[in-house]
Amino acid sequence: MGEDVSAVDRSDPDGAAGSEGGAERRRGPWRSAAGALGVCFAASLLLLSLLGAAGTPYAVEAPGPVLDVLGEGRDGEPLISVEGRETYPTEGSLDLLTVSTSGGPGRDVVLAQVVSAWLDPVEEALPVGRVFAPDQTREDVDEARQAQMSSSQQAATAAALRELDVPVDVRLRVSGAAGEELPEGLERGDVITAVDGRPAPTVDDLRAGLQEVEPGAEVRLGLERDGADLEVAVTTSRGDDGRTVLGVLLDPEVQVPFEVDISIDDVGGPSAGMVFALGLVDLLTPGSLTGGLHVAGTGTVSAEGAVGPIGGIRQKLVGASRAGAEVFLAPAVNCDEVVGHVPDGMRVVAVSSLEQARSALEELADGGGQELPGCREALAAAG
Repeated sequence: MGEDVSAVDRSDPDGAAGSEGGAERRRGPWRSAAGALGVCFAASLLLLSLLGAAGTPYAVEAPGPVLDVLGEGRDGEPLISVEGRETYPTEGSLDLLTVSTSGGPGRDVVLAQVVSAWLDPVEEALPVGRVFAPDQTREDVDEARQAQMSSSQQAATAAALRELDVPVDVRLRVSGAAGEELPEGLERGDVITAVDGRPAPTVDDLRAGLQEVEPGAEVRLGLERDGADLEVAVTTSRGDDGRTVLGVLLDPEVQVPFEVDISIDDVGGPSAGMVFALGLVDLLTPGSLTGGLHVAGTGTVSAEGAVGPIGGIRQKLVGASRAGAEVFLAPAVNCDEVVGHVPDGMRVVAVSSLEQARSALEELADGGGQELPGCREALAAAG
């Protein structure tokens, strides 16, 4: 019996057992393929989940908070206040603009954020190395930004008072390192007075002296340290723009005959300098500098009043537009990034100095300003 059944099972494909076995064999490849697809799908989901939770080597920039320097901060106190000198009422708004940066040291962004930024016409995903220096820690970043903000406030105060012909005394004090550590020979708190024997009472004088040598060359700096005068040899380095730099953060100490306080929290960097200076000029002069207009602006400012470049200007244009700004003051050196990205209904005026920015606002406040240069005109004039 056993042999007969065994013979049927192996040799009769039409028998019950053989028929069922044949159907099973015919469905087998399909079931295997479906199973493989299911495993691949599950694995893909798992991989995407892991990638979505893992950090990426990118930083994402987006429009940040907008603050009116003619108004009040979160604590209800004026952002700019003056004691010991007459001030005047203001009208309109004068907005400083910020960029919100996600990612960088200690704060990785995940793949989903990077992909979202790639698809967003406003946000921008950049390699971390383009935003932060190598080996920077989060503490380094925060310290540098606060030092830059403090320095920009001091420079803005000096620039505004010089614009108003108020005597000021500025000392260039070293507040920290632009990179990992200070160049050999320098210490925090040093006051720089000369470069290679030439007096350097201003940042512009210091920069001009440094450009006399190639990056990496040595310069001799005149210093004041702990009340004593001395001279030290310091090796320069190459800045991001190719210029010769010292690789230090400077905190200009401005001595003025009255008290100026610029109070702002949770914002770092130097890019609000021009707007701080304009706000101070407005407070210290009769009438409204903006003429009631809603103005926004960005740009560094030196103690001598030169307006310099900033980062994230496209995000700042969007932030200004969302806040309702009618006029946007842009550093002329950033104009190549502005053209083609100006929001509808906003007028951009290109400026290279605090004097130009002030004059532009006065013209606009009087209902004029039709001939003021925008970024297209500024680029054409630059050649």
